[in-house]
Amino acid sequence: MSTLPLMFKKEGLVEKHQLEGVDPSDRYFNRTVLVNRVPSGYSTKIMYEAFVVESQPHSTIAAAVKELVDKLQGFGFTRIRTRANFKGTRYLAEKETWIDYPDLP
Repeated sequence: MSTLPLMFKKEGLVEKHQLEGVDPSDRYFNRTVLVNRVPSGYSTKIMYEAFVVESQPHSTIAAAVKELVDKLQGFGFTRIRTRANFKGTRYLAEKETWIDYPDLP
């Protein structure tokens, strides 16, 4: 990873978020969400077993993460929450606040 400050980095991995929830077979899971800077903003990606979900580019990291969560919920995932764990190479020591996403009705 480049040592350039994130604001100057043109493209590539800029953050890692932790995502927790319950999968469609009612098992708890915890995975890393990769947040990449792309030419048109930010996109996110998560792998769960052989299942890969990616967001479209968004102007903010929060919007990209939200789209990813929406897609997972559409596949039956529930009780999802996220938080940033790394900004660049800086570990945030689990000090970031969790963001809870309400389940679909």
